[in-house]
This record gives sequence, structure tokens and C-alpha cells, in this order.
Amino acid sequence: MRGSTSGESEDEVEDSFKLLEDRVGRAARRLKELGSETASLRGALAEAQSRAQEAEKQLKSASKSAGDKVDTSKAGSLSRQVKTLRGEREEIRSRLGRLVELLEGLE
Repeated sequence: MRGSTSGESEDEVEDSFKLLEDRVGRAARRLKELGSETASLRGALAEAQSRAQEAEKQLKSASKSAGDKVDTSKAGSLSRQVKTLRGEREEIRSRLGRLVELLEGLE
């Protein structure tokens, strides 16, 4: 009877180790995924910032010659584009922040 108890205990320990190994493996894979997603989002953020800066430059340039109706129309279009890009940038920043928090929680 003692042998079966010891065998059951060893099986339980082995099962516990397998569960732990599975969880660690899943956590490691998720960490890798999050790292890739973070890198991708940082690239997207840099691109959005660059596009926003370019749109702001164009808007400033267009606003200098605001007397022309075509330039005024272009300025309005650029203003909307800048607003959209700023929104995208903030969304990306927010997502990056959440990913960084998740990564820090895994360390």
C-alpha cells in the first residue's frame, strides 16, 4: 500500500512539473509574441509621427499662402489629416504602454 501511495505522489509531482513546463512554455511564447508586437507598434508609431510632422509642415506652408482658395482647401485637408494622424499616434502609444506593462509584469 505504501508503494502505491509513493507512486501516486510521484505521478502527481510529475504531472505538476508537466503543467509548470507547459505554462512556462506558453508564457515564453507569449512573451516572444508581445516583443514582436511591441517592435511592430514602435515602427508604426515612428511612421505615424513622421507622417504627422510632414503633414504639419505642409499645413504651415499652406497657411502662409492662405489668400488663395486652393491653398485654403488644401490647408483644411491637411488639418484633418494631421488630426487623424495624431489620433493614430495616441492609439499606438496607448497600445505600446499596455504591452510594456504586460512585458514588465512577466519579468
